[in-house]
Amino acid sequence: MTESNGDMLAAARFIKEIGRGKDGARSLTRDDARTLYSAMLDGRVSDLELGAILLAMRVKGESVEEIGGFLEAAEASFTPLQAPAGDYAPVILPSYNGSRHMPNLTPLLALLLAREGVPVLMHGVTHDPQRVTSAEIFAALDLPHAADAAQAEVALQSGQPAFIPIQHLAPKLARLLAMRRVLGVRNSTHTLVKIMQPFATAALRLTSYTHPEYLEMLANYFTTAAPAVRGDAFLMRGTEGETVANARRAQQIDWFHDSQRVLLVEKQRVAEELADLPEGRDAPATAAWIKAVLAGQRQIPEAIQEQVEHCVTVAAQIRRAEC
Repeated sequence: MTESNGDMLAAARFIKEIGRGKDGARSLTRDDARTLYSAMLDGRVSDLELGAILLAMRVKGESVEEIGGFLEAAEASFTPLQAPAGDYAPVILPSYNGSRHMPNLTPLLALLLAREGVPVLMHGVTHDPQRVTSAEIFAALDLPHAADAAQAEVALQSGQPAFIPIQHLAPKLARLLAMRRVLGVRNSTHTLVKIMQPFATAALRLTSYTHPEYLEMLANYFTTAAPAVRGDAFLMRGTEGETVANARRAQQIDWFHDSQRVLLVEKQRVAEELADLPEGRDAPATAAWIKAVLAGQRQIPEAIQEQVEHCVTVAAQIRRAEC
């Protein structure tokens, strides 16, 4: 059941706009989207209305203005983190999918970036049935999860990549994510956690999409509606939903900087040599392989090495622009 915090919002006027089906629905203004999502986060929408809103948006699809309003409300619902001093702005790795068929190499990307001196914040879920999560691989690497924002900041200051579960970073968002277990389908919150910027200062967001229709919507958001002061973003088709480059076939990566879209990596470039990947995809096997890569005993997949280099360059550029 929803826990109410303050006056309940009468959501019928919003549902009337978005609940007319895929062809008949109208999009909310950015202000209305922010108002509605703030109430959803605060538990000021009844369970019946909340279910109607989540399903209506699932059918309709989010507009750029709706994503902008939702994201403003989402980022205002938790205290932003403080980035450590240094030569690089933080890099943010959302990890909400894990892997089902391939090894999940998102933790390798995080560790390679940290080795270059880049502060890396990963946030996500700790467990997903039938998938191997980055959280499970972090645990297998003996890298503890942060229990709160302060612990994440300490890890970043020490040069370690920080993994913070979404329930500790943004508990109100975690509650809406958990509605998937009730309704059986994802909702707008799954998009928001992949593009949110948890720091008080500019950062580089690595973002991904899984369905083609989200490519142009998110591209339009980053070029027309994303505040430039929040930093830059890389957008790519996810590797099983994760924001790490596919070691076998590198995806196109677009870079969004000052409302401009730049093609950073060409689409679907096949690796010149078959990547040396873990034999198993479970967390212990993946963690052991990552340790071997970091020790120089296994080769870094070319596509991931290229992704690291782009992240380092842009993170340095963002930090210089702040000075």
